[in-house]
Amino acid sequence: MQYAIAAAPPWWSRLLARVSGAEGRAVVRELRPRARVTPYDERPPTLTDLYSARRLDMVRLALFLVDDLHTAEDVVQDAFAAVCRAYGTSLDGLQDPAAYLHTAVVNAARSVLRRRRTARGYTPPHQPASAPVDERLLLAEEHRTVLDALSQLTVRQREVLVLRYWSELTEAQIARTLGLSRGTVKSTASRALDALEKRLEASR
Repeated sequence: MQYAIAAAPPWWSRLLARVSGAEGRAVVRELRPRARVTPYDERPPTLTDLYSARRLDMVRLALFLVDDLHTAEDVVQDAFAAVCRAYGTSLDGLQDPAAYLHTAVVNAARSVLRRRRTARGYTPPHQPASAPVDERLLLAEEHRTVLDALSQLTVRQREVLVLRYWSELTEAQIARTLGLSRGTVKSTASRALDALEKRLEASR
């Protein structure tokens, strides 16, 4: 299956352009916004509605957090399973399904990263084979450069940047998703941006 990256926000576009000049701008043009489709009508959404409307967005979010497409898909499946266990398929009692799903994806991604750290404590770091075809289609070279720079940030810094500039959540929404104060979100984002830009400059 081939996935299409969602539209990058202006900040993200500027970073891509900075990394690769004209080539980066060409990639940005491919990532322009698509028309958003309202996922459900006036009735409360069901788990099926949520899955249909948000699955690919959540896979993209998880990909930025765990840096592996197949693992990202597993993370999203685990997150939807957690939503189902907590609220059932009708989502009765869940006031903001999208926000809850964001939190579930972040928590599932954190679990993956913890398992990775534990495994690397006992075995040599895994040397991945060449990226599968669908991942090469998903990630242009310029996009991979940004992902590589993101992977060098702390987990919290990466979470804050991805939620702010990719998922386009507000500081208040990020704070609720990550269980942080708004002040911590703001300061973390500032430090993360500085670190990310330095890494991108060094990679040029």
